Amino acid sequence: MQERILVVEDEESIARGLKGDLELEGYSVDVMTDGDEALSRILEQTYDLLLLDIMLPGIDGYEICREVRKRGISVPIICLTAKTQEAEIILGLDLGADDYITKPFSPRELRARIRANLRKHNTGENQISRFGDFKLNTTRMELTHNGTLIQLTPTEFKLLAAFVTHPGIVLTRDQLLDEVWGSDVFLSDRVVDTNIAYLRKKLAAHDSQARHYIKTIRGAGYRFDEQLADLS
Repeated sequence: MQERILVVEDEESIARGLKGDLELEGYSVDVMTDGDEALSRILEQTYDLLLLDIMLPGIDGYEICREVRKRGISVPIICLTAKTQEAEIILGLDLGADDYITKPFSPRELRARIRANLRKHNTGENQISRFGDFKLNTTRMELTHNGTLIQLTPTEFKLLAAFVTHPGIVLTRDQLLDEVWGSDVFLSDRVVDTNIAYLRKKLAAHDSQARHYIKTIRGAGYRFDEQLADLS
C-alpha cells in the first residue's frame, strides 16, 4: 500500500521539489502552504508522515504539533526549518515532533529520515515494559501507574524509553542526546539533566521510590537500575 505524506511548506520551490522527489520514491504526496488549512486536513484525513515547516502563514508548525498530539494523533512528524537555536529545537521536539532537519538539507538525508521514522512507527505490536507499578507502552507512547495515565512530554517519554530498554547500562549524556534529540542536533548536557529532573519528579508524584530508578553515575551519565525494575 502506498504511504501518504503531507508536506506543509509555504516556499513554493521547496514544496514542489519535495513533492517531486518523494513521488519518485513511491510515496503519495499532498502539499499544503497554510497552517490553518494544513491542520484541518490532518484532522480530516489519515497520513503516514508529516513534513512540517515551522514558519507558516496562519498557525505555525509548533501549534500544529501541539494540536495534533493533543488530539491523540500519533503520525510521525519531521520538522523542516531554517532555525538552529537550541531553544527552538527543544520546543519543537517537546511539542511532539519526532525528528528535526534544518534547511538547507540533503534530499538523501531527508529520505533516510523519512524511512527511519516510518519504520519506527510501523513496528509490529505494542512494546510494553513494566517497572514497579508502572507500565510503559512504547508504541502507544503511554506511561501508566496502576492504570492511571501519566502525562509526559514527548521528550520525557523518549528519555524514559531509552532507560527502560537499556536496564543496568550506563548511558552517557551524549548517548541520550543522540537517542532522544538526534545526532545532528547540538544541545548542551544541561538539557539532559533538566529533563531527567522533570521525569524523576513526575515518577515520584506517583511513587516516592520511583525517582531512584534513574541513578546518577557521577562523571559518567545515568543508569536505570534493573534491581528496582521488573521488565517484561
